[in-house]
Amino acid sequence: MRIEEVLQKFLDRLTDSKVKEAMSYSLMAGGKRIRPNLLYEVLKGYGKNESDGDAYAAAIEMIHTYSLIHDDLPAMDNDDLRRGRPTCHKQFDEATAILAGDGLLTFAFETCANANTPAEIRVRCIAMLASLAGADGMVHGQDLDMNESAQSDWDYLKQVHTYKTGCLLSVPMMIGACLSGQSEEIIEKWHQIGNAIGLAFQIQDDILDVQLTAEQFGKSNSDERNDKVTSVTLLGMEKAEAMMNDLYTQAEQSIAQMPEFDGTQLISMVEQIRSRRI
Repeated sequence: MRIEEVLQKFLDRLTDSKVKEAMSYSLMAGGKRIRPNLLYEVLKGYGKNESDGDAYAAAIEMIHTYSLIHDDLPAMDNDDLRRGRPTCHKQFDEATAILAGDGLLTFAFETCANANTPAEIRVRCIAMLASLAGADGMVHGQDLDMNESAQSDWDYLKQVHTYKTGCLLSVPMMIGACLSGQSEEIIEKWHQIGNAIGLAFQIQDDILDVQLTAEQFGKSNSDERNDKVTSVTLLGMEKAEAMMNDLYTQAEQSIAQMPEFDGTQLISMVEQIRSRRI
């Protein structure tokens, strides 16, 4: 997979240290690599080269991995298993895990800043990434998720998923469109597609969390252990599955309607995500 080589290339630039080892442990642990591949598929759909997005694809995966490291910490979900092996703070220690997350977050923006992209486009892409990953985006979703007393209805949980999951699934497609010279109107359409995929993806995670063991799923079933409400507990399994499928279908239809865009491969990727079991 292209992104594996790209990530390793950037990691190799860092000075050897325990923090670098922890960063590499989590970043190179595999995973589905959905976010960088969404960016690549949007670029290809617009007839652009994957290499145009390498720095941004790597940065998005770094930010995603940092968020997982911090999400697993004792102060948050206190998880022991991630991507089929011990979480970063279990493999190393809590302080090193915090620093590894901090290192990945800051290295992500250094990587973008050094991208071989015209300055105006590069700044726009960095601004989108910062907005959707930060206090008005993914971090806001994590903050909402920590407020357990407020998680009693579907509208609130939907907001959590939109920010915590949807933002980081929207931004790769938005950046892919930006790198392809698309208008702000088109970029916003990709934002909405990402939100639909993100909500569907999180509902699917909630379903799999019920259907699979932690070992099968590759991560801890912490929601059940922490008595968190989920789309399944709020909607029921049948309604949750129907909503998930409707959202994926909605996203695919929107992709197919994108002007001057060949959505064949991206729609195929969404179908693969829809059928996943991990």
